[in-house]
Amino acid sequence: MNRLQHETSPYLLQHQNNPVDWYPWGPEALGRARDENKPIFLSIGYSACHWCHVMEHESFENEQIASLMNQHFINIKVDREERPDLDAIYMQAVQLMTQRGGWPMSVFLTPDLQPFYGGTYYPPTARMGMPGFDQILLGVADFWQNKRDQVVAQAAELTGHLRASVTPAAGEIELSDQLLHAAGTELQRNFDARHGGFGGAPKFPHPMDLRLLARLSKRAMSVRGSQRDTLLQILTHTLDKMGAGGIYDQLGGGFHRYSVDERWLVPHFEKMLYDNALLINAYLDGYLVTGNAEYARIVRETIGYVLRDMNDPAGGFYSTEDADSEGHEGKVYVWTPAEIEQVLGADRAATFCYVYDVSEEGNFEETNILNLPKTLQQCAAIRKLDIETLKQQLAEDRCKLFGEREKRVRPGRDDKVLVAWNGLMIDALAQAATVLDEPRYLQAATAAADFILTQMRRTDGRLLHTWRGDVAKLDAYLDDYSCLINGLVSLYEASFNERFISAATELADQMLAHFSDLDGGGFFFTADDHEELIARQKDMQDSATPSGNSMAATALLRLGKLTGRTEYLTAAEGAIRAAATLMQRYPSAAGQMLLALDMYLGPTFELVLLADRSEKSTQTILAELHRRFIPNKVVALRDGTQVIPASGIRDEGPPAMPLDPLFAGRAQQNGQPTLYLCQDFACQEPVLGEQAILAVWERLSGVAARV
Repeated sequence: MNRLQHETSPYLLQHQNNPVDWYPWGPEALGRARDENKPIFLSIGYSACHWCHVMEHESFENEQIASLMNQHFINIKVDREERPDLDAIYMQAVQLMTQRGGWPMSVFLTPDLQPFYGGTYYPPTARMGMPGFDQILLGVADFWQNKRDQVVAQAAELTGHLRASVTPAAGEIELSDQLLHAAGTELQRNFDARHGGFGGAPKFPHPMDLRLLARLSKRAMSVRGSQRDTLLQILTHTLDKMGAGGIYDQLGGGFHRYSVDERWLVPHFEKMLYDNALLINAYLDGYLVTGNAEYARIVRETIGYVLRDMNDPAGGFYSTEDADSEGHEGKVYVWTPAEIEQVLGADRAATFCYVYDVSEEGNFEETNILNLPKTLQQCAAIRKLDIETLKQQLAEDRCKLFGEREKRVRPGRDDKVLVAWNGLMIDALAQAATVLDEPRYLQAATAAADFILTQMRRTDGRLLHTWRGDVAKLDAYLDDYSCLINGLVSLYEASFNERFISAATELADQMLAHFSDLDGGGFFFTADDHEELIARQKDMQDSATPSGNSMAATALLRLGKLTGRTEYLTAAEGAIRAAATLMQRYPSAAGQMLLALDMYLGPTFELVLLADRSEKSTQTILAELHRRFIPNKVVALRDGTQVIPASGIRDEGPPAMPLDPLFAGRAQQNGQPTLYLCQDFACQEPVLGEQAILAVWERLSGVAARV
């Protein structure tokens, strides 16, 4: 075994038996590189990465290649999910050198960590026009020995480019709805009208862009109907096609990473926690906007998958599931007609195979990925079946087939817990708990939040990034703070337990103190006391997950509206302004920041309820609020018997709470549920009673944003 045997990352542990003398990133490896003046070979990947496994088998398990690596380099293996800071820096370097990127990432560094050569996957020997990894190793080693001055100069120049690109100029772009409308136009231009989604193969879900479409459709309510219809058609057609495609696990629920084709049929079969969290929210928005019960079904099934297969008993959520099982990508998910007939019998199997596109010739490598090329209504009409009977039969058949599938060898699972991705799932579960009235979703979100807040912090209260096997480690990054703060705000609005707002404000204060860019606005990806690297990155562009700055802006806007803390609102505005050029030039890379901009521009409603939550009228008021699409709002509730003086200073009782200023001077009136509605720093007269408050919800759900 090499040094990786002592790590907790499943990805690093997968390489512990390689003949390569691997080091984890740390002082031992970096010190040896400096002492011996040897270049570093840095390999970055993650456990669910198919081509990472291929390169390991072909090259890192190869004794001859390992000998070359050990002779000429200090070899460092990094899990990109544990060290996104390193991944961001060196991926940008590889993209500058090669105009492409991806994983596995293979990059060569000087002993002072400056990159000078890199790429992604290399075969062990030359083939198909690609150089062999053996050639790369010998060539780089020769270059280092014989042309070192040239190497060092090239590395210094590249590092200079990396440092110069950290803080893009904010410019003087006005924060207006024109940025939102331009983004909508861009989404329309890239829309695949036949298959849904944006662009061609490979096709990714774009959940932030889908949520933006829902908000843009609300902004279009006051203009001609055709524009709103177009936006909604893009949203619903994409949700429909994804939900019917092979990218969605038709038996077990949950979404795979992306589709390798343009029609959502053949996925890259890995499943990521963050994809499913983000798509839960996208489908919830679709459900609220349209009332389509199919979207609610997909949300329930996706959450069912997460709670069943990705939930640690301690409370947190695991990171990923591999694409491969038994050495084959997607093997656990595919079916032949004979396998289905053996479980369902001939008659039921014939119908099931017709509906789910299962044939003898197959739709994927002579086997079949379950998908729905026709709607159930079309299938029922063609097969002359009652639609409700068909739905019931298919539900029963899916359950039987899933039970059979559970006997198969499961894909590998990366069971580390990452704060940022858990924050996204906490947010999704809290939102789903209110929209779908499912208390167990709220329980799961609460358990995850409590786990992080108690088990993934330093002794000084600062967050840690990753946990596995009862070990929490690595200082947290910007997206850890911002995603968790946002999730805690959603958890408060679902439960009205103010300890979550207290935790959110504590973390927000830490984020402002340690991550703020006081000169350029927004936030750095790493804290001011983080390990010193060759560049301190600013995370502005969305990738598969929202950027740290966009989530910080979103979370701080919500938290600032609830607490009245103007420093939160000011910091949120600074992050949005810092991303203005990005939103203007590349809106498809700024979906979450455009969502934050939508909230910043408003109208954003502050809804303050004073009522007894155990009363039926209060429950009705909340249920009706939760089933309406009013995205730009914050909601707070307290028992109306506890009155905070207008000064916001308690005369007696428990210590001051972060929400005290919001409730100061407000009281329940005439023993009835009482609503205080504020917007743009102005409050209306209190609204009393169930029917009057329900009328407010009706009005707000029909209010178009300013255009």
